[in-house]
Amino acid sequence: MQSKTPIQSLTIYTDMVLPSETNPIGNMFGGELLARMDRAASIAARRHSRRIVVTASVNHVAFNKMIPLGSVVTVEAKVSRAFNSSMEVYMDVFIEDRESGERSLSNEAIYTFVAVDEMGSPVRVPELVPETDLEKKRFEAALRRKQLSLVLAGKMKPSDATELKALFQ
Repeated sequence: MQSKTPIQSLTIYTDMVLPSETNPIGNMFGGELLARMDRAASIAARRHSRRIVVTASVNHVAFNKMIPLGSVVTVEAKVSRAFNSSMEVYMDVFIEDRESGERSLSNEAIYTFVAVDEMGSPVRVPELVPETDLEKKRFEAALRRKQLSLVLAGKMKPSDATELKALFQ
């Protein structure tokens, strides 16, 4: 299986916020944004694995800025790390200023997907080789996030979480 780079999974999803997607004060529902991020991330994971993918977890979502009605929203998703059958997908969400066209980061999220066969059984995915400094930073942090998740789920002993222990030594 040939390794891949994060840019090979890059998915850009752009859409406008419509009235039916907003709350009573005119801002996008969080669930609407979560759904858009799930679609973009699943495409990125599928591009990396070339397999059917299923959402395993929503690891982190930061709603840093409200997204008003009429905003142009862009979700950029890339695989940040591949494990055996799972892939972490990191997303940046931008909103575009209506007048200047300038983009600003409004939200971030990290989802995990698992590649499966037609019977729903997990299958191996290609290794990911980060290239840029940001990709390398996200790649390294992904292992800490995975270990923390496994420890919290009781699937890993804290003493075995070497990447987490290294943070405190």
